[in-house]
Amino acid sequence: MATDLGSLYRELKGLFGSPHADLKKMGVVLGKLKIGLVTSGLLVPQGDVNFQDLAVARDILEIGAFWSIRTRDVPSFDRYFSQLQTFYNDYSSFLPPSPREYPLRGLNLIRLLTQNRIADFHTTLESLPLPADSLASNPFISHPINLERWLMEGSYSKVWNARLEAPAEEYKFFVDSLMGTIRNEIASCLEAAYDSLPTKDFTTLIFFETEREAVAYAQHRKWEVDLINKKISFAKKGEEKLEIPKEKLIAANLAYARELEQIV
Repeated sequence: MATDLGSLYRELKGLFGSPHADLKKMGVVLGKLKIGLVTSGLLVPQGDVNFQDLAVARDILEIGAFWSIRTRDVPSFDRYFSQLQTFYNDYSSFLPPSPREYPLRGLNLIRLLTQNRIADFHTTLESLPLPADSLASNPFISHPINLERWLMEGSYSKVWNARLEAPAEEYKFFVDSLMGTIRNEIASCLEAAYDSLPTKDFTTLIFFETEREAVAYAQHRKWEVDLINKKISFAKKGEEKLEIPKEKLIAANLAYARELEQIV
């Protein structure tokens, strides 16, 4: 690997390992490194390659994937993870195992859940290079498996608690995204089932930690919030009145009866 790329790589590792990483600066360094990987033929490796350089390229892409989650850039995560597939699948027998591989595979599984791509979730899970009986013992894979099961069961409280049990900090981002989807589903059900609810009960039902968050959510949905009585009233859509054209219906029936008499 070229000297300038080696220098940038060391800088990236230093930034990534910092407890208060400068995400903006990391993005700049990653951009330069990806250009260098393209120029060196390491972003999409082909033919004879130096396996040590491949390991470094894989490490750069893995850091880029984690950086994408920390900056809440899901499309960027998709691109980095897609580029990593060549290293994980085609060069797995040549490269030493990466400790970041399964944390990233698990993040990708949760990403599919947040996008409601359940079929893709199961297809990806089945394609993992792990024996089926060892999936549950891998914390980075068992976590999304449990999330999917709880979602299907409607056990939303377990999904909420799973945020505290995330095997890596980046997992919380996707669990929060899941909770956003779950809140919208619960809110639609509450809106249909109740005219109003005490703010305290609403906060609990919709999995907010504070009533202030619940009130802000209710206001966003344009519900009526009574701060004095601490009550949230749900906006009801007026029932559409179905007007039956009585005169036309009677006339049609009479005409039909006359036609029947003529036939008889």
